[in-house]
Amino acid sequence: MRKKIVIMPGDGIGKTVLPEAIKVLNAVDFDAEYIHADIGWEFWCKDGNALPQKTIELLEKHKIGLFGAITSKPKDAADAELDPSLKGKGYTYFSPIVGMRQHFNLDICIRPCQSFKGNPLNFIRKDSKGNFEEPIVNAVIFRQNTEGLYSGVEWTNPPANVRAAFETHPKWKKFKDVPNEELAISTRIITKNAATRIIRAAFEYAKKFEYSNVTICEKPNVLRETSGMMLKIAKEMVKEYSGIALWDTNIDAQMMWLTKNPEDYGIIVAENMFGDIISDGFAGLIGGLGFACSANIGQEVAVFEPTHGSAPKYQELNPSIVNPIAMILSACMMLDHIGETEKATKIRNAIAKVVEEGKVRTYDMMKLRGGKDVFQKGAATTQQVTDEIIKNL
Repeated sequence: MRKKIVIMPGDGIGKTVLPEAIKVLNAVDFDAEYIHADIGWEFWCKDGNALPQKTIELLEKHKIGLFGAITSKPKDAADAELDPSLKGKGYTYFSPIVGMRQHFNLDICIRPCQSFKGNPLNFIRKDSKGNFEEPIVNAVIFRQNTEGLYSGVEWTNPPANVRAAFETHPKWKKFKDVPNEELAISTRIITKNAATRIIRAAFEYAKKFEYSNVTICEKPNVLRETSGMMLKIAKEMVKEYSGIALWDTNIDAQMMWLTKNPEDYGIIVAENMFGDIISDGFAGLIGGLGFACSANIGQEVAVFEPTHGSAPKYQELNPSIVNPIAMILSACMMLDHIGETEKATKIRNAIAKVVEEGKVRTYDMMKLRGGKDVFQKGAATTQQVTDEIIKNL
């Protein structure tokens, strides 16, 4: 049965890399109808809404989305670029991808960080004899996607009832003399239901793909209530999974250890902010954001995206220099999700062959500074990398 996929190129290089992923999907004979949907900065500027209602309705109908990238800017910059006719009318910029995650409760974010043999950007280290070694990195980060510090419950100059609530906490004493207009408050909210769901998903993934350990990466020695809840749930749940060890690390220490022994880690679970940090850290060990793919999965809707940004400085370069592999790997995650595992494996194998052969590489894989002169130094275009992957299918 022909699938209908909602495609959302978004901003910047999202408009460049998403069509490349569709080329690969077509080449592997994935039978789909692609339905374009609007999202991103352009729609904030002209309509005051970066996530149009029509896009929400398309995702509600078709359930599966492929997303490119979006531009997000701080509050003052966003207000400055809003159409003059909309200013002063209560419009507030909110990241459309975060809005999408919250609207559809796409609470399980999966970010595989797996190294490809022969990638010149892979992490290397010295062994005890002074020789270089290249550990195999095969970590999958499960990031709770809708709560934590990204839940959006925050205030500048908080209302009196909000301040009154915070004043009931004994730790508030140090802030009691701070004027309201000098206060900015963010909350870190974790619920038992959402924490249980993400931790369960991590253990099930570990069981399915035979990972030997699941790590809770939090900060329970300081964030005793929120991180403490995550760890407590995991300690109970691990009893159901024979043969899978439960580890727990603090986010700050984990960022140190990931360059000491990254091969030891399998599945890592964290709330939104910590998951964002640790997944970017591991992505750096496998080649950077050009190789970092992700899935946002809810009970009904799922959206797949590379974790890189819109990189507007590269958007206008023609031919394009950016690496399409993260976007193509995100499309592979989509194929896995809908049961087209054979096609996904075929694409990953083709990518692995291209990377290992090393004949066609984008500027980042050649460790060059991005710019229009990279082709003179031997870098391939975005489209040439895609074509080489297709040739190796």
